[in-house]
Amino acid sequence: MQIHEDIVAAIGNTPLVRLSRLHPPGNLVAKLEYLNPGGSTKDRIALGMIERAERNGWLQPGGTIIEPTSGNTGVGLAMAAALRGYKLIAVMADKQSEEKRALLRAYGAEVVVCPTDVEPEDPRSYYSVADRLTRETPGAYRPDQYSNPANPRAHYEQTGPELWEQTNGEIDVVVIGLGTGGSVGGIGRYLKERKPELWVVGVDPEGSIYTAETEADITTYLTEGVGEDFWPETYDPDIVDQYEMVTDAEAFATTRRLSEVEGVFAGGSSGMAVVGALRVATDRPDDLVVVVLPDSGRNYISKIFNDDWMHDNGFI
Repeated sequence: MQIHEDIVAAIGNTPLVRLSRLHPPGNLVAKLEYLNPGGSTKDRIALGMIERAERNGWLQPGGTIIEPTSGNTGVGLAMAAALRGYKLIAVMADKQSEEKRALLRAYGAEVVVCPTDVEPEDPRSYYSVADRLTRETPGAYRPDQYSNPANPRAHYEQTGPELWEQTNGEIDVVVIGLGTGGSVGGIGRYLKERKPELWVVGVDPEGSIYTAETEADITTYLTEGVGEDFWPETYDPDIVDQYEMVTDAEAFATTRRLSEVEGVFAGGSSGMAVVGALRVATDRPDDLVVVVLPDSGRNYISKIFNDDWMHDNGFI
């Protein structure tokens, strides 16, 4: 019988789907990471970070996990915490969708909302608030996906091998949205060890630090779950061969087209990654290009899939 003992055992082994309607040449394939049980690729790293903390004695039975999150890592942590008897406090920026907050609360998490448009060092930022709450809460542990080696390790041990096996090693290019750097670092390193000529493309929202040429170029943006305003320890720039910068408007238009044309109901960071992947697949027609779609469209019903919100923000 094929029966998982619990929900976290169902993490991984997400399928590959050819995006032949968006890109008729047929050399663009998507890995549907939003089909993980928590709805995103972050399920992988959440479980890995909790297990690392348990092995090292940093997280005790009945303890509290505190993490700044754009939502997806929080959901992964909340899912695992519910199974293992931990409390979760998810600290979020106010640009994150209400769906994400409601989803976290449905898993039993406490949600703390902080302003978006402040520097990371500002005491009001969601990074600073998470640090303060960790210091003030007895038995608290902060996984810190931005520095935790279990983040890229999860993708090195799971997502990378899956891509290699699913493509029979014929993958030529992997396209990944840049956030903490865990996905691109873990997947990219694994694949390059097996195929040194493999090309890794990092896709970044306009306004993020990864593709900013000057400090003035680092600004706020509406695409959630990707980009940064500081350099995470989990990011390895040596892995990335090429960068593609994508505007919010491009990301959101493509997110909607994914569902309308391909039936792929993914989120804004997925749409952003596909914009970059379409450019690369067009430029490299003889290569098999795989793009990782990290999250689900369910988190953006009130935003990207809402005509009023799109109109109010100037996207339609």
